[in-house]
This record gives sequence, C-alpha cells and structure tokens, in this order.
Amino acid sequence: MPLRHSSLAHAAYHDLLRSLRDEGLRDLRGTPTLVTRNGRGYWYDSFRVGTEVRKRYLGEDSPDMAAHMAALREDLAPAEQRRRDRARLVRLLRAEGFLGLDPTSGSLMAALAAAGVFRLGGTVVGTHAFRLYEGELNLRLSLEQTAQTDDLDIASFERLSLALEDAAAPPVQQVLADFDFAPAPSLEPGRAWRWRQTTGNALVEFLTPAFGEEGLRDLPALGVQAQALHHLNYLIAEPVPAAIPYRSGVLVQVPRPERFAIHKLIVADRRRADDRMKSAKDRAQAAVLIEILAQDRPEDLAEALEDARDRGPRWRDRIDASLSRLPDTAARLATL
Repeated sequence: MPLRHSSLAHAAYHDLLRSLRDEGLRDLRGTPTLVTRNGRGYWYDSFRVGTEVRKRYLGEDSPDMAAHMAALREDLAPAEQRRRDRARLVRLLRAEGFLGLDPTSGSLMAALAAAGVFRLGGTVVGTHAFRLYEGELNLRLSLEQTAQTDDLDIASFERLSLALEDAAAPPVQQVLADFDFAPAPSLEPGRAWRWRQTTGNALVEFLTPAFGEEGLRDLPALGVQAQALHHLNYLIAEPVPAAIPYRSGVLVQVPRPERFAIHKLIVADRRRADDRMKSAKDRAQAAVLIEILAQDRPEDLAEALEDARDRGPRWRDRIDASLSRLPDTAARLATL
C-alpha cells in the first residue's frame, strides 16, 4: 500500500503550487493578448519597447488559465509578503518529509525557471520528474525509490519552440555556463544536446520528440539543440505544473503521471542489454505510480494505457514485455 503525506502537507503543496503559478502571471509589462495558431490559443504579455511591439509567452489558453488571470485581479498582497508566505509553505513541506533538492540542483532549477525554460515549454523528465509526483499524487516516496541522480533531463516540442516567438532570457547556454557546465561532444561537430558540469558529475540533457528519424534538432525558444527520441511525444503531451520545495518554491512542469508510468514500461524494454539496472529502475517507478493511480485516477490511467496501445504493435509489444516482469502491476491494469 503506498504511503501518503498528511492532509496538511497535501494542502500546503497545492497552496504553494497555486501561488507559484499566479506569480508567473503577475509581472505583466503590457496587455495580455490571446494569439491563435493552428486552432490553439496562446497568451502573451504584449508590450512596446520604443517603436517595437514585443511578446512574452505566458501559457496556453485554457479555462484554468483564464481563472488564474481573473484571480490575480483580486489578490493585492505585496510581492515580499507573497514570497515569505511561499517560503513558509516550503518549510512546512520539508518538516512533513517532502523531498528537497541539494543547493546546487535547487539553484540550477531556479535559474532555469527564472530564464523562462519551463514557461517556454521545457518539461522535466526522468527521475527528477518522478520525485515531483509526491506533491501531485500525495505520495510519500522512500529513499530507495528516489535515489538522487546527477542527471537532469529537459524535454520540449520542437514545433512549440518554433511557434512561440519568445526566447529564454538570459540564454540557457549562459545559465549553464554560470553553473560551470560545458557542452559535451556529439556526433555532429559544433552541436551539443548534453552539458556536463566541469566541477562535478552533473549532466543536463535536452530532448525532443522524433517525428521520423532520431537525431539532433534545434529548440529556438531555449537556444539549445536537443536529441530527438521516439515515444517522447506521448510522454510530454499535456504536461502538468509542479512545485519544487526549494527556498520560496520553484515552478516547473512534468509529464502527466499516468503517461510517465506507461512510458516507463516502454523505455524499460527499449534499453540496451547493458542498461539492465536502468530498466529495473524504470519498471519500479512505473509500478509505484500505477499502484496509486489505479486507486486515485483509474480513468486517467486506463485512457493513457489505451492511447499507448493504440499507437501500434511495437508499442504494445514493449508494454507487454515489461508487464511480463511485473505480474502484480499487470493484474492491476487488467482490472481498469
């Protein structure tokens, strides 16, 4: 049976998340403007610099987005008071046993968020994303389940990056350089999708879905290259916001937990034979999430599983291969 945080901690997490989301919409320099592209709406802060009109991306249009913008007009608390309130919520979460980040990882995440990486579509994937589901799912994770990794994986859609007409500031490459990261060599000279910290073991990787062949793609909004991978489009579709309990909180976004769980089943079978330990970790994370989602969000989990299976026989074969090694998890999915 999954362990849960207290109801107080769960409420505090969602208060922190709501405050961080609202804060991201407060700093308007001009007029909120809705732009429609290919049938989808995107909100921008439109402002004039001299004779030039510039746009800062705020987020995709949705009823939730509209509600947040309306709520801001009612909240007149000063910025410093809002920051102190968030810091208090973070202290409460840490006291209740929520996972945190070490100072280096936390300050890097905060710097990337301040530059606009997650506002512009960047989505945290991998173990860092798994750790952040404790707030979304009210799930108390063990040390064994959440062994800290030095790798940070950030994924984004190439098409979204091209469409936004906005860019990270300061540039992502500058942020990484400030933290002593240097581009790691790749098979394409002069292009890098992995950045390794020269003073430690940390690694930042940028990923994007492959629609066709895998390879390197440009992410103009982030100003970096990314490795294109199959199955990633399924993972990062419709990401959800998440709050990191560090200092006064850091707002990022992560994949929907049900998609993360099913994607882990696929990735576990896709890894090479010499990555058996990573495959076992993938299956373990999938099993934990499926167990709690089967209780709390069975409809979401069933829809995510059906979506993946409907994408073709290779998808089904990989899912079934992983489930053959997780009989209890397979049994839970069979009851959905």
